[in-house]
Amino acid sequence: MNKQIVSFVLLLLFSCNLVYGEDPYITYEWKVTYGTLSPLGVPQQVILINGEFPGPKINCTSNNNIVVNVVNELDEPFLITWKGIQQRKNSWQDGTLGTNCPIPPGKNFTYRFQVKDQIGSYYYHPTTALHRAVGGYGPLTIHSRALIPVPFNPPADDFTVLVSDWYTKTHKTLKGLLDTGRSLGRPEGIVINGKSGKGDGKDAPMFTLVKGKTYRFRFCNVGMKDTINVRFQGHTMKLVEMEGSHTVQNMYEMLDIHLGQCLSVLINADQNPKDYYLVATSRFTKESHFATATLRYVNGVGGAAPLEKKEAPEGWEWSLNQFNSFRWNLTASSARPNPQGSYHYGQINITRTIRLVSTDGVVNGKQRYAINGVSHTDPETPIKLAQYYGVADKVFKYGLCKDEYMPPNGNEVITIAPNVVNVTYRNFVEIIFENHENSVQSWQLDGFNFFAVAIAPGRWKPEMRQNYNLLDAVSRSTIQVYPNSWAAIVTTLDNAGVWNLRSNALEKQYLGHQLYLSVNAPNTSLKDEYNMPDNELLCGIIKGLPRPKPYSI
Repeated sequence: MNKQIVSFVLLLLFSCNLVYGEDPYITYEWKVTYGTLSPLGVPQQVILINGEFPGPKINCTSNNNIVVNVVNELDEPFLITWKGIQQRKNSWQDGTLGTNCPIPPGKNFTYRFQVKDQIGSYYYHPTTALHRAVGGYGPLTIHSRALIPVPFNPPADDFTVLVSDWYTKTHKTLKGLLDTGRSLGRPEGIVINGKSGKGDGKDAPMFTLVKGKTYRFRFCNVGMKDTINVRFQGHTMKLVEMEGSHTVQNMYEMLDIHLGQCLSVLINADQNPKDYYLVATSRFTKESHFATATLRYVNGVGGAAPLEKKEAPEGWEWSLNQFNSFRWNLTASSARPNPQGSYHYGQINITRTIRLVSTDGVVNGKQRYAINGVSHTDPETPIKLAQYYGVADKVFKYGLCKDEYMPPNGNEVITIAPNVVNVTYRNFVEIIFENHENSVQSWQLDGFNFFAVAIAPGRWKPEMRQNYNLLDAVSRSTIQVYPNSWAAIVTTLDNAGVWNLRSNALEKQYLGHQLYLSVNAPNTSLKDEYNMPDNELLCGIIKGLPRPKPYSI
């Protein structure tokens, strides 16, 4: 009898799709609108959240419950994803077009999710159309709980730095270029927190420092095309965190931040009190852009020194060496009190290898990008909803993307279709990214963190595993792949749901460089995955259908 009562209580708690308990709730009310700003000095239309660009900061603590009511006042459907937030058992809140219907103009949708067992530096951004090209993004910071030690002293202040390449065209103009088979072309500049200083001493200070204090700067590359290198004039950086993992605290004069990546550094305000520049420079381009932001010491005298010619070496070998210097701090705690190194990922047997080869080609006169010969397109009915309503066979096919792929020597036949890969719940998988292009790629996996165990030039072969870092690779959710090179990641697929794996390059992502992993538990149960929320937006062929029977324990 007691077991029946306990089961009934648990069922009531789970069926509401909210995470109950002692963890506090943080609620936001967001209004998404258009506005006119001049990030590069030219007035243009941007997307604002509550009148702000970048959008409001979500500032929370591990295990907090986040409630965000998004009101779409644009003239187009709109959707937001929470990049790097794992959404445990809850892909309903991931905010991609494979999991959610977009919010229609004039309507709202309330996201409800828990930042379960995560800390670190993240951000949110739109996933509809090319909205990300003109804003709608903002920072999301998760702090450690008070009882869990952090491997450095509390800083005097905690700053967010969102760096991005930038176009002055509207998002509709940019989308029109891609829809008619043309390219976005080169970005026209770089912005730092929505502004683009020129290093001429005329800009108001963005950050204020007190001599003798230490400050944390959280960087994210929220851009569309370019790797961005960052440095501080006169100050070195101590790397302390990367996408939710504490790192070995190495010192750097400059850091490459690839598309979609976030990291934290500490700097000591130990220089003569005056102004200094934070400098962001595009990488791996024929013509680089730069932007500056001003750091001002309190009671400082004098402006920043003229910018010296100081860039990272050309080519990507230097950047690869920097990647190899990043190490997981094995003795530090992350969101839980146990040390990060207590999880011995290198001792787990790989159960499946998925080798993803990126290619491109022209289909019906228009440029497309493909993974293993499949160029993804979003169906009218989101993949997750099609599964839940039992109509998946009418929306997409599993298995178009094979685990192994050998691109043809001649013209590739590209299939344009929803790209869905069926994977086994709790399997430990190895995913290989092969970049056959001449530009740097960056990839994002929703729903999981993975261990980035290797990057190397050439083509991957099984014997390459002997060079994997199986001890202290950083646990993260993005990975870069250099031109004509490969990267390897390993992860446990322990989060049931439908999860997007995508290029962080907006043009390539929009034109097919993405897929969805369908991670299905053997038995549909609330122990493994939450039910569809009561407020879920419906679209496509499921609109008007009776709601399926909810999961039980």
